[in-house]
Amino acid sequence: MTTIRHEQYMKEKADNVNNPPHYNKAGIECIDAIAAATGDGFQYYLQGNIIKYLWRYRYKNGNEDLKKAQWYLNKLIEERDTNE
Repeated sequence: MTTIRHEQYMKEKADNVNNPPHYNKAGIECIDAIAAATGDGFQYYLQGNIIKYLWRYRYKNGNEDLKKAQWYLNKLIEERDTNE
């Protein structure tokens, strides 16, 4: 019973926009692994996620999806600033 309460607490406390715990395993952030694997295609990956979250926000997670789109947009801007 204690484990279930702890898991529920962690889900409620988790920041599913900026640091979702399910995207970090063994200290490796999924976004970093994707960047390493896609190379020059990483910016297209980010653009695709922006479109995805903007497309679905009205039908799925509302403001959370808008915040995720914003997160990916900020990441895309950061990538472009770093590589230009």
